[in-house]
Amino acid sequence: MKTRLLTTNTLLLLAMVSFFSNAAVAGENGQPAAPADIVEELIEPYDGDDTPGGVVMVMRNGEVIYTRAFGMANLSHSIPFGEHTPTNIGSTSKQFTAFAIALLEEQGKLSVDDDIRTHIPELPELEDTVRLRHLLSHTSGYREYLNSFAMAARQLNDKIRREEIIPMVQRQPELQNLPGERYNYNNTGYALLSMVVERVTGESFPVWMNENVFEPLGMEQTVVLEHPGQVIVGRAQGYAVDADENTVVAMNDIYASMGAGGIYSTVADLEKWIRNFHEPIVGTPEIMEKMQTPFRLNSDESTGYGYGLIIGRLKGLKMVEHGGADVVHRSAFLIFPDIKGAVVTQSNNSSFAGQVASKVAEAFFSDVMDVDDEDKKSATDDFVYDPELFDELTGRYELDDAPGFVMEFTREGDTLYTQATGQGRVEIYADSDSTFYLTIVDARFTFHRNEDGEVDAMTLHQNGNHRATRLTEPAWEPSEEDLQQYLGRYLSDELEVFYTVAQNKDGELVLQNRRLEDIPLKAETRDEYSGGFPIRTIQFLRNEEGVVTGFEASSGRSSGILFEKLGQ
Repeated sequence: MKTRLLTTNTLLLLAMVSFFSNAAVAGENGQPAAPADIVEELIEPYDGDDTPGGVVMVMRNGEVIYTRAFGMANLSHSIPFGEHTPTNIGSTSKQFTAFAIALLEEQGKLSVDDDIRTHIPELPELEDTVRLRHLLSHTSGYREYLNSFAMAARQLNDKIRREEIIPMVQRQPELQNLPGERYNYNNTGYALLSMVVERVTGESFPVWMNENVFEPLGMEQTVVLEHPGQVIVGRAQGYAVDADENTVVAMNDIYASMGAGGIYSTVADLEKWIRNFHEPIVGTPEIMEKMQTPFRLNSDESTGYGYGLIIGRLKGLKMVEHGGADVVHRSAFLIFPDIKGAVVTQSNNSSFAGQVASKVAEAFFSDVMDVDDEDKKSATDDFVYDPELFDELTGRYELDDAPGFVMEFTREGDTLYTQATGQGRVEIYADSDSTFYLTIVDARFTFHRNEDGEVDAMTLHQNGNHRATRLTEPAWEPSEEDLQQYLGRYLSDELEVFYTVAQNKDGELVLQNRRLEDIPLKAETRDEYSGGFPIRTIQFLRNEEGVVTGFEASSGRSSGILFEKLGQ
C-alpha cells in the first residue's frame, strides 16, 4: 500500500490544528488580560482528559514565575501531563550537542577549526574542507540526511539506522555549496558532531552527555534517546492529531536522531540548564557567550545562528531560542538574557501551535518590550483587515536563499491562503496591512514595497528571516510533445532509488514511486517543475541534441541530486 510520508523541520512544518484567536490578549472592559489568563486561552484546545497536552514554564530574574501543565501525557493509561513529564524536545537538542563540542574545545581535545575528516576520516575528501564550525553553523554543504532519506522513499518512522548517515555522505559527489558560504539548516552536521564527541572521548554520546552535562547540572530526567523503543520512565507518548477528522493516533519517534534531536527532558530540568547560561556550573561564561554569538558567513554576513541557538529579538527584546519537532512532539525554548527570562513549551500534540511560546513571552514580558501603536491597538481590539486589500499582495514569491522554493498567496472571499512548494494550502491571518501569520507554526510574513510603491518582495520570518522575490512571469505551459519527452524511469545512484515520470488519467505529469502517492508536477519554467513532498523541485536535463537525459531533484535542504533517465 502506498503511503504519504511524514516529515518534520521542513521550511514550513504544516501540522493540523484548531485555530486559536489573537483576541486572547484582551481582557474585560478592554483592558489587557492578565498573563495567566492569556496562557489559559492559548492552551485551551489542548487541555482535556482526552487530548494530548503539554506544559508551559516562564522564568524571570532567574526564577520560575509560572508553570502550567495541561492535557494528557498518555491517553491509553490516562496519565496527565506534568512539570516532570519527560518529553522529546526535537531540534531544541542541538544546543546540547554544540555545548559538548565547546566543552571539548575548552579542554583542548579538539578545535572548531578542525577538518571533520580529522575525526571521521572515512568521510569523502572533497574539493573544499568542511570544518567543525561549518557543521555547527549549518554551512557545511552536506545534504540533509532526513530530507535525502525521504527522497529515497524512506519514511521518518522507518528504521533509519544511525550507521547509514556516513555512507549517505560518502555517496554525495560534491558539496551543495562552499563551506561557510550559505546557511542551510541541516541535521546531518549535528548527527556527525555527536559522532565526533564519541571519537574524541571514547564514550557513547548518551553516556558522555549524562556524565559531563546532565548529572553535574542535576538534570536527572534528561536522557539522549538512542532508539524509539528505549524505555524512558514516565515519558510523554507522542500523538498525531487531526482536528478536522477528530482522530488521535499514537506515533513513534524518529530513528537516528541523535545529535540533531532526540533528547528527552522536562521543564524542571531545562530550568537548571537555563540557570547555567547565567551562572555556569558546567562550562564557563566564555562558552555561554560563545553559544549566544552568531556565526558569520564567508561574506561576513551574520547567520543569526550560534551554537545550536538562534539569536534574534522579540518586540525589541534580545531573544536566544530554538524550536524542536520530532514526528509529533513539539518544543520551544526561548531565553531573554537581558532580564534573565525564559519561556519553555513542550507538547506531545502534533497540532500544538508554534506561536504559543512567543505569545506567552509577550504576555509576561510586555513591560520591557517595544510595543508600537499597532500592538497597543491589538491588545484592546481585534485588528480588522479588509480582505480585498490582499489582492495587491497575491502572487508567487521565490525564496532568495532556496531557489525553486515558491510561496503562493491567494484569496477566496474573505479567506487568505498561502501555499509553499510541495505543501498543502493553509490559511493565514492579518495583524497589519503588510504582516500576516500562521497559527499552526510560529511563522510570519512581511510584504515590502519598492520606491514606486509596488509590492515586489516578501520576508518569511521562521528560524531566521528569509527574503523572497516576487515572480512576475507566468508559469510555463508545456505542450503534449513536451510532456512526452519527460516520460520514463529515472535512477539516482546516490540515493539508490527509482522514480517514474508518467501521466495521470487527466494527462497531467506526475512522479511515481511504489511506496508513495503520486506527486503532481507543476510546470514553472521550461524543464523546471515544482512537485510535492518528498521531491519539491525538478530540473530536467538535456544533452546537446536536446534529448532529456535525466533530472536534478531538490527538497530544500538536499538539492541537486542527479537522477539519470534509463533506456536512452
